[in-house]
Amino acid sequence: MQLLKLIETTVVGMDYELVELEIAARGLLRVFIDLTSENAGPGGQITVEDCEKVTHQLLHVLTVENVVYERLEVSSPGLDRPLKKLADYVRFAGKEAIVKLRVAMPGAAHRKSFQGVLGEPDGENLKIEFETKDGSAVLDFTLADVDKAHLVPQVDFRSRKA
Repeated sequence: MQLLKLIETTVVGMDYELVELEIAARGLLRVFIDLTSENAGPGGQITVEDCEKVTHQLLHVLTVENVVYERLEVSSPGLDRPLKKLADYVRFAGKEAIVKLRVAMPGAAHRKSFQGVLGEPDGENLKIEFETKDGSAVLDFTLADVDKAHLVPQVDFRSRKA
């Protein structure tokens, strides 16, 4: 079984989402997991215990499947979570993101990079509302147009209790 599919099947089977798999130098496997949209809830975030649970299971699976690796790291995708799939754009509609396109878009001042609020996808069509010098504008694009995209971290220090 292909490594990506093996890890994704294991992670999804544990009711998590596989955000990204990185195969780094010297046999390092980095696995980024998130809560699924169904179990995330308001403010739900991956905990150390979640990462520990997935690490434990993946160690067993990788051993059984005779996967050669040196080290395994399992972590959350972070506050600047990458947006990779259409489901990510659905889940995070209404959130602020940075979207970098593969090529500049005509009609959008020939820019490739946009920071703004993700709109609700319409089928395969994605949207981001961003500010221009003349006000706000909406850019329509597809997943195939995207080079990289990630959420803009939102941190509210006022909500913490001393």
